[in-house]
Amino acid sequence: MTAQPTGIAALDWAAASARPHYRAAVVDLLGALAYGELAAFERLAEDAKLAPTLADKAELAKMASAEFHHFERLRDRLTAIDAEPTGAMEPFAKALDEFHRQTAPSDWLEGLVKAYVGDSIASDFYREVAVRLDSDTRALVVAVLDDTGHGNFAVEKVRAAIEADPRLGGRLALWARRLMGEALSQAQRVVADRDALSTMLVGGVADGFDLAAVGEMFSRITKAHTKRMAALGLAA
Repeated sequence: MTAQPTGIAALDWAAASARPHYRAAVVDLLGALAYGELAAFERLAEDAKLAPTLADKAELAKMASAEFHHFERLRDRLTAIDAEPTGAMEPFAKALDEFHRQTAPSDWLEGLVKAYVGDSIASDFYREVAVRLDSDTRALVVAVLDDTGHGNFAVEKVRAAIEADPRLGGRLALWARRLMGEALSQAQRVVADRDALSTMLVGGVADGFDLAAVGEMFSRITKAHTKRMAALGLAA
């Protein structure tokens, strides 16, 4: 039996947004998500250039299009709640750009692993936060975190490559571990830099979400990462 939402999570946006600190946290969250989707669109379009076949190129282009549609939904929502989209995204651009700069893939397979591992960690993080959001914002966040199909595509291609050349497994496993560390560090930095967002995570506007709960959240994200590594045929 699913527990009934309580506190903010039991409210809709009209009621919840009357709390200024909560509204600021949601603007931050949607801004971070919107820039993440825009960056994912750019990255997938760039990765398509590394694709070994036309079919692979077309598949990545389709996924890039889906990411851009997610960005548009978030941008439109920010406008609808009287938040300027560019201003909402701006605080997160530097950290996300730095993450992508530090984790630029050297080949097609590293790009697939990055999209699968890195994007999944971010999605897990936002889904954890979504549980604490008002019903309207929660529905939007969950919708834009829908898998664009990249997960199954990456698993299929990476497993096939490792089966053809088992030596790839070690290199890709090291790469995935590095991505995990960078992604978690980046998420923690983003939250720490934004007062409203960090308050949402450790208590305050997010009823009952204390420091111990944050630790448990990151533990769940790490466990999910281990399962994804196994799906790729890699050791965590």
